[in-house]
Amino acid sequence: MEEEQNTREKLVRGISRWDLTAIAVNTVIGTGIFLLPAKVTGLIGNYSLFAFVACALIVGLIVVCFAEVSSRFETTGGMYLYAREAFGSAVGFEVGWLYWVVRVTTFATNCNALLIYLGFFLAGANEGFWRYFIVSAVVLVISVVNFIGVRQSTWMTNIFTVGKLVPLFIFALVGMFFINPANFTFGEAPETGKFAEAVLVLIYAFVGFEAAVIPAGETKDPQKNVPFALLTALGFCAVLFIIIQIVAIGTLPGLGTSERPLAEAAGNFMGSFGAAFIAVGALVSILGNLNGGYLASSRIPFAMAEQKELPQILAKTHKQFKTPYVSIILTSVVIFIFTIQTSFLTALTIATITRLLVYAVTCASLPVFRSRADAPPAKYTAPFGIAAAVLSLILIVWLLTRVDYQKEGLVMLIMAAIGLDIYITYGFYKIRKTFNDELKTSQSVNPKLSKFTQTNFLKALLASVAVIFLNLLIIDLLNLFIFNLKGFLLILHLIVVTFMTYKVVYIKTNS
Repeated sequence: MEEEQNTREKLVRGISRWDLTAIAVNTVIGTGIFLLPAKVTGLIGNYSLFAFVACALIVGLIVVCFAEVSSRFETTGGMYLYAREAFGSAVGFEVGWLYWVVRVTTFATNCNALLIYLGFFLAGANEGFWRYFIVSAVVLVISVVNFIGVRQSTWMTNIFTVGKLVPLFIFALVGMFFINPANFTFGEAPETGKFAEAVLVLIYAFVGFEAAVIPAGETKDPQKNVPFALLTALGFCAVLFIIIQIVAIGTLPGLGTSERPLAEAAGNFMGSFGAAFIAVGALVSILGNLNGGYLASSRIPFAMAEQKELPQILAKTHKQFKTPYVSIILTSVVIFIFTIQTSFLTALTIATITRLLVYAVTCASLPVFRSRADAPPAKYTAPFGIAAAVLSLILIVWLLTRVDYQKEGLVMLIMAAIGLDIYITYGFYKIRKTFNDELKTSQSVNPKLSKFTQTNFLKALLASVAVIFLNLLIIDLLNLFIFNLKGFLLILHLIVVTFMTYKVVYIKTNS
């Protein structure tokens, strides 16, 4: 309760029910629906329609679990808090860390997609100087808006929501009159593995809803409004996406090979103006998605610092704007570096795999909370909640079996190892700090350590050795296996290790 009070004092509850729904819609409708219809069709042809339906059902089960679990909490943190409460601090930390990685990689994915669609108007937007300039400008503007205040961020989100929905509605409504039934031919059914691969790729178009659960500490009546926003956003987006895919198949014969499928389909039935109109809509949609996702990503380090699992400097809020400015600055720097280092498909796959793992933990927490008498009470009870949780976990495991772990999966595993590294190092730093505090409060000049203090000292000594070995192992893995991300991950890891190991080893005594 004390932590909840601290959050209420530091942050402003300026997000209404419909603001939160707009955030959820904005983070779901981003890059995916403008690019993935072509990629999924290229994998399994017109059976992509069934992949859309399957994906909507899978994500629907997950959202039902999120709706109930989120109704138990009213502070900032989302999946991190759920995992921490259900499974303990170690699992909670890994979930928080991995979801922060998800949001960083998602931002990189969408920003790279923004550059692809900008290529419709500006040749070379995804190369050289223009790439660096555009990424820098986007990150800077979004960071400043989120720094100024949560209300300003939600205003921008609402504007982008309207701006992205108008072209999608026009595409769907006008395109329905130009559908060619001859385009809907179904050949031999795809193999199960190929269909699963298509669903895994397509999941990226449906996810993002979870960003709405993160800023609960800045939401009005979050235990009621968060479930409403999640369920409303998913139902709306699922129907819209399926209609858009029907129009895309019916109006663009070469859908499977298109680089900008919706823009090219609109060009077929609305001319060059239609293509440009959809391209502008894609840009607005991606920008809105970037802003909504950034709001969530910048709050994760803040929430973890609030729980004293990251350095307390990340829990600082600006006196005037009431925003977690240190967490915002850190997130902006990492986002910029990762975006420059990656391409659209690389970042997309990493984000999808890691997100599914985070989803699995939240789904697993639903039966745990229901079985515990001391669990926070739920303001929303999901129908067939246990069945939804079990089915969600089975489907997530099924999708994860389709991952190539020697490529995309290994990146996720190493990022999880880095998170464990940070958790262990910072945890034992706190032990050393306790030891230092005990020395300071000792009455003698040359104090004899108490048994408790000796125990803490031995733990800290063993921790230092363990951290050194863990660091060496992770660096070896980075050097052996990581490809285009090696430089970025190695630099990130070395910065973290240098700072945290210094904190573990260094003791300022008063001798």
